[in-house]
Amino acid sequence: MTIESSASPLIFGGAQSPRAALPVLPPLALYIHIPWCVRKCPYCDFNSHTASPVLPEQEYVDALLADLDQDLHAVYGRELSSIFFGGGTPSLFSAEALGRLLKGVEQRIPFASDIEITLEANPGTFEQEKFRAYRALGINRLSIGIQSFQEEKLKALGRIHNGDEAVRAAGMARQAGFDNFNLDLMHGLPDQSLDDALNDLRQAIALKPTHLSWYQLTLEPNTVFWNQPPTLPEDDTLWDIQEAGQALLAEHGYAQYEVSAYALPGRPARHNLNYWSFGDFIGIGAGAHGKLSHPDGRIVRTWKTRLPKDYLNPAKSFQAGEKALTNEELPFEFLMNALRLSEGVEARLYPERTGLPLESLAEGRREAEQSGLLQVEPSRLAATLRGQLFLNDLLQNFLT
Repeated sequence: MTIESSASPLIFGGAQSPRAALPVLPPLALYIHIPWCVRKCPYCDFNSHTASPVLPEQEYVDALLADLDQDLHAVYGRELSSIFFGGGTPSLFSAEALGRLLKGVEQRIPFASDIEITLEANPGTFEQEKFRAYRALGINRLSIGIQSFQEEKLKALGRIHNGDEAVRAAGMARQAGFDNFNLDLMHGLPDQSLDDALNDLRQAIALKPTHLSWYQLTLEPNTVFWNQPPTLPEDDTLWDIQEAGQALLAEHGYAQYEVSAYALPGRPARHNLNYWSFGDFIGIGAGAHGKLSHPDGRIVRTWKTRLPKDYLNPAKSFQAGEKALTNEELPFEFLMNALRLSEGVEARLYPERTGLPLESLAEGRREAEQSGLLQVEPSRLAATLRGQLFLNDLLQNFLT
């Protein structure tokens, strides 16, 4: 793929603003995609594939490390602040395979002393000894895909676990030594009432996770639900669920720090915060995406070969494409991430992570403030409550 030059000037109101070299590179994270699941859920649009009886663990770990080797030139001298195993269902892999992978990663890139290492897991894949072994490897955070505790809702979502297994999974996580874990929970499920949604949320809170990802089910293209849509709650019910759920979470000490992320004090996911504040991340694995900044000011997005069979084929390249972000694209790219955070980001982060002057946002910022979508606060870039509800409208002010 041809890389567009990042040296072209950005024009705002006739004035040219060249992009500066980045004085400080942002924190660096690693995303590792493991694309297999026991069964593909009908709402899922992630790059996941039904697993065969025997997973190619050894071959896939070899491929992941070879993939990482090809990205090392862009991160030499930096350390990893977080690692996130996503999927798919990464907990289908054995502790032995993940241990070999983590050892190989650390041999290539040093780990920060307080690195956060998260593994996504589903209740139907929980085995106590296996999860103790994960903890012994240095994996120190779990993200457990509950989605609901109610049998009929789990069946409608195509989940392989039941409500009792979901409850047991949280207890097993704690017994295995995980004092930091997230529960994934959906609302707006087929035929879900306000009481149904709040009962799910109360059950999740009772398990005392440090973090809750609570988000509305949406129908995405290329999914079973898109082609065969279920009956979802009316908009008024969805609004009632959102308001009552947020109040319930706040009452129990879970602060909303991102559109669908809630955490106890000091427990926001470091990997999430890095992503939404326009930090850097290497992406390895089938279909993984990455974003890396360079000292000369270039900011490059990459994406890897999507199908596992192609990713494992030595005749094919790991990388499917890359694109250097242009000066014209950067304001939207930065704010599309940063404004998802409930408190936004310090304004100084914009020039620090894009190389563009803060003044390059002046016109769009003024219009967004006047429309009540952006907070009038010189030292921060943050959406108002209204702006958080109408984020797409807010971002339109920064399209060039």
